[in-house]
Amino acid sequence: MKITGIRTMTVDVPLEEPVITAIHDIRSIGYVLVFVDTEAGVTGEGHLFSLPARHLAPLEAMTAVLGQSLIGEDAHRVEGIWHKLWTEVNFVGHKGVPLFALSALDMALWDARGKALGQPVHRLLGSCRDAVPAYHSGGLWLSRSRDELVAEAKTFLKQGFRAMKMRLGKPRWQEDVERAEAVRDAVGPDIRLMADANQGFDVRHALRLGRALEPVGLDWFEEPVPAYDVAGHAALAAALDTPIATGETEYTRYGFRPLIEAKAADVLMPDLGRVGGVTEFMRVGHMAQAWDLPVSPHLYSEASLQLCGALRNCDLLEYMPWSARLFGDKIEFEDGRARIPDRPGLGFSFDLDALEAFRAAPAAQSAAAPAPKRPSRRAAAKKDEPPAPKTEAKPKARAVPKARAGTKPEAKAPPKPETAPEPAPKPARRKRRDPGKTPWYLRRETEDA
Repeated sequence: MKITGIRTMTVDVPLEEPVITAIHDIRSIGYVLVFVDTEAGVTGEGHLFSLPARHLAPLEAMTAVLGQSLIGEDAHRVEGIWHKLWTEVNFVGHKGVPLFALSALDMALWDARGKALGQPVHRLLGSCRDAVPAYHSGGLWLSRSRDELVAEAKTFLKQGFRAMKMRLGKPRWQEDVERAEAVRDAVGPDIRLMADANQGFDVRHALRLGRALEPVGLDWFEEPVPAYDVAGHAALAAALDTPIATGETEYTRYGFRPLIEAKAADVLMPDLGRVGGVTEFMRVGHMAQAWDLPVSPHLYSEASLQLCGALRNCDLLEYMPWSARLFGDKIEFEDGRARIPDRPGLGFSFDLDALEAFRAAPAAQSAAAPAPKRPSRRAAAKKDEPPAPKTEAKPKARAVPKARAGTKPEAKAPPKPETAPEPAPKPARRKRRDPGKTPWYLRRETEDA
């Protein structure tokens, strides 16, 4: 099943309300939709997202550039193609924009492979379950008041969710504790409650807050310090009974290995759009199994369902409704569990008709130069006039100055004969010292003697 083309489309989907976290102010989500076409008529779909949407240009451009390497390849050779792309991005780096592009292309390849074989991806990977518990992550924001938190938590319960996540990051750690206690009192002791600090604290603040939150019984304390602070995460993991969750901003198994070795995480959270796609997500999941560590995917709720269905230690899905507007198919829930679809491929197809309203400018236009200034009316009128016939310009005669009245014109001096320039004088030769003469710097000593 040879690959014949790569297509991309960018959309900017507004949120129903702004989302405020310790480090984010989110108004819309930008997506790059990726399509891998094959000669069999099968099209694989993948995607990646960006906060904010103006960062889509480099992501789309890199995806298009890497996609050219797929033309002519067999779409079933997912592992070989992944390694080919990994080698190609060596110069520009194995993190950041290149890995986003690689991840989206890998997702699309797995989707195409599943569609061609008529099987969902989780069965191609080795299925282990038909449904997975899900926690609601689309609420309990930092901007909510305490009463709003309580009301929203009760709404999630009525929707059937048995797990949910709130955000932390108030200036006073005591206020974060009070808000967490209010949510716990509202949902009861049997509901799984997680808290996300969005990398907003230093170790000292996170340690004080983490100890105060111990009685709340959190399932995990997520990203309490900046993601790059592996030592800080390790210190908190050792000091707190509450599990530490992190990893959503890491790239590939080489980013997760230091976290595991440093014992900096009790729960790993690979992001399907950063980690390296389906292929690398599975590698990270299997590596975590060697340390008996659980894995919970970060966002990409629809596509990540297939991975939860293939990994025994991936037993909790983050449900974020942001991406639901991308697809014609929706996640089905039953008793707080998300059903893993049996539809071929990743199980969700883009709703292109609905997304047309959110289409963003392509990468080539988003970085274009500013439009030229509007010409003036005179310039526009002159542009419409026929060009005047060209005439050869005659050389102007050199004007001769007139003599003043009562004076005779000065006679021109005859030109001086050209003479050859005098040769430069040769430098005087340095006189050689008379060997019998006493040098000046010895004369005084000689006279004194």
